[in-house]
Amino acid sequence: MKIITNEQIENFCAFVSSHNFFFVVSHKEPDGDAIFSSLAMGELLKSKGKSCQLLSAGPFKRAEIRNWTDSFSTKAKEISQDERKNAALIILDCSEKSRFGEIEGNLDDFDTFIVDHHKTSQQTQNSIIDPTSPATACIVQQLYEKTVGDLPNQVAKWLFTGLSTDTGYFRFLTEDSAEVFRQAARLVEAGANPRKTYDEISGGRAFNTRKLLGVLLSRAERKYNGKLIVTYETQKDSWAFGQDGRDSDALYSLLLAVDGVEAVLFVRQDTETTCTAGLRSRDNVDVSTIAAKFGGGGHKNAAGLSTEGRVSEIVKAITLEFKNVFF
Repeated sequence: MKIITNEQIENFCAFVSSHNFFFVVSHKEPDGDAIFSSLAMGELLKSKGKSCQLLSAGPFKRAEIRNWTDSFSTKAKEISQDERKNAALIILDCSEKSRFGEIEGNLDDFDTFIVDHHKTSQQTQNSIIDPTSPATACIVQQLYEKTVGDLPNQVAKWLFTGLSTDTGYFRFLTEDSAEVFRQAARLVEAGANPRKTYDEISGGRAFNTRKLLGVLLSRAERKYNGKLIVTYETQKDSWAFGQDGRDSDALYSLLLAVDGVEAVLFVRQDTETTCTAGLRSRDNVDVSTIAAKFGGGGHKNAAGLSTEGRVSEIVKAITLEFKNVFF
């Protein structure tokens, strides 16, 4: 992981100094990294004497973020034309407004700064985008430490949770992650509790989520000599088992543990005409490039997308893209 440069710090500080009010927003279907990076950024702005509003389209289904729903709004507050001149937008953990989801209010034409770690991000100006960082929380931590100072206990807890969720509780890190662990150590020194964080991330699952997991596992199929495993969730499944507390992380973990498997594809039918898909991989398979072909994005080993179509069509189309990877 790279360390933020002095130039990047100066650009960020100049951006914050030149505005009085900020909308802080991340992607729909938020994960721990999106939510806790946003909360930490809000505290950073407040420490600088700035006002802000945290926005998220939700839904807050994941166990670790469920209790933070009330800290976010789905509607941008109305501000006057004069206030708009001194207002700005900070986007975290994504780069495209199309990924915000259903947020009411006009977020166009604001001066914008992006903090992200996804490989598919294209923004160059007014941004800190580092694909070598395992989580946006890592970048926000550096910004906080270098522009404010010591981390308060609550901010450290938020950032540790954001880091933990995006690294599969450190399972996805490799030999080049020494700096990540140094940052994590500072979070623990500031009050983050690793055991409690793990319990918040992995516990509290409804029984129906275990039943649904069994259905998805029984439906899984191996492709390309067992290198790819594909499974899917129908609307009927959602109606039968509910939509809260899904545990796709456990699904990916179980399937990637199969001998010979290099990638996993999971597609869910959200509405009659739309699907979301998650892609996970091991080692050298870059699933972000496949997701990008369908309007999505993400990391080399973890990516996602939302697209029009029926689950059978989307599974077939994405599976075909993997053919170029394995052959």
